[in-house]
This record gives sequence, C-alpha cells and structure tokens, in this order.
Amino acid sequence: MKELILGGARSGKSALAERLAGESGLAVVYIATSTAGDTEMAERIAHHQARRPTGWGLVEEPLHLAAALQGAASPDRCLLVDCLTLWLNNLLAAEDETLFRRERAALLETLTRLPGRVLLVSNEVGMGIVPLGELSRRFCDEAGRLHQDLAQICERVVFVAAGLPLVLKGNAL
Repeated sequence: MKELILGGARSGKSALAERLAGESGLAVVYIATSTAGDTEMAERIAHHQARRPTGWGLVEEPLHLAAALQGAASPDRCLLVDCLTLWLNNLLAAEDETLFRRERAALLETLTRLPGRVLLVSNEVGMGIVPLGELSRRFCDEAGRLHQDLAQICERVVFVAAGLPLVLKGNAL
C-alpha cells in the first residue's frame, strides 16, 4: 500500500507515519531526505533520530529518492520517506532542471511498482499566502503538483492538523 501523509509544520504528520510504520508488523526502513545545512536543521534531524526505534533501517538520500526506494523495497518491508518537500527543495536548490524532471518522473514511475508498504510524508505548503519570491512560488507550485500526482497513485491520502488525521482518500486509519 502506498500512502501520502500531508500536513503543516509540526502538525503531527511524521509522528503519525512513524506510528503506522511501527504498527505495520513489517521491517521498517526510514528514508531521510534532509541535510543538516545549519544548526537548527541539525537539531530537527536529531529530534527525529531520537524518536525512531533502534531496530529500524536508515537510508539517507537527499536527491535520488526513486533509486533509494528501489534499493530498499521488499514485500515484507515498510518504507517511510520523510520528507518529500525537503527532497523537492534539494532538487530545486541544485538548479539543474534536467535532474529535477528526471528525479520527479522516476519517483512517480517507481512508486507504481514498488512492493511492500510505502509511507510518504510531505508538508502541505499551499494553504497560505502566495510567496513573494520566484523560487518560493515555484517551490509551492511544484509541491502542489507533486502532491496531486502522488494522490492519484496512493491508495490512501491523509491530512494531519493539530495531531489529528483526516483521511482524504482510502480506508480509515
């Protein structure tokens, strides 16, 4: 099963994904897309690391997510990707349009054929004001387009606010 879990910053989306992964009964591999570019981000990463069970596998991949998913997927495994918007940010920051298009297309194509369970965590960024800068507007636009495409592929889509999940598509939690 492929699941997309959306929410704002500190909404509880990662905690929900971690709970679902833990309850799956499958071996879990956490696929982290962030990089510690500053002290604050390093602290966020450390917070996530401290919450994870020690028995979970870890793959750190900031750009080539489809390849990481292919390498880790198995029918008896749950992959938890946290987070797609950081991955998207990494691709846009690389300022390589070919890389961006190739990796985005590879993710969408790969997801349709992966065995096992996949939990995709992403920030919903399109509910606020339109950003002033060109890159910020592009980021919001690309995140919205990616979420729409993923929602078509995923069997379940959940929106989390204030720690409360709202199932938008698929079976109840």
